[in-house]
Amino acid sequence: QVQLVESGGGLVQAGGSLRLSCAASGLTVRTHAMGWFRQAPGKEREFVGSINWSGGSTYYADSVKGRFTISVDNAKNTAALQMSSLKPEDTAVYYCAADKYNWRTYYRAPEEADFGSWGQGTQVTVSS
Repeated sequence: QVQLVESGGGLVQAGGSLRLSCAASGLTVRTHAMGWFRQAPGKEREFVGSINWSGGSTYYADSVKGRFTISVDNAKNTAALQMSSLKPEDTAVYYCAADKYNWRTYYRAPEEADFGSWGQGTQVTVSS
């Protein structure tokens, strides 16, 4: 059974940084594209970024490009989202997700429907 557990969320001032972690069990992050999504109150869940299997190519939403970085740690079987220069509009619940299939390489930003496993989410609040 696949399980993804996010951690690292919290309250931070604008301009600050946070690092979210996603611990995976039941699948190997090395062989799956991993993604991060977020959902702000009253809004639909949106793509934040993704990384291809084995730490390959990354894709980011324009709103976070240059501020957020996705990585994977194959030894720990975790994915991470490093967020810097945070803005109040980054406030949301952040979700980690794993591709439905292993060994699938993306040549563009994947869509929500491409992911088959999701974490429970972690709250990030950025104060102004």
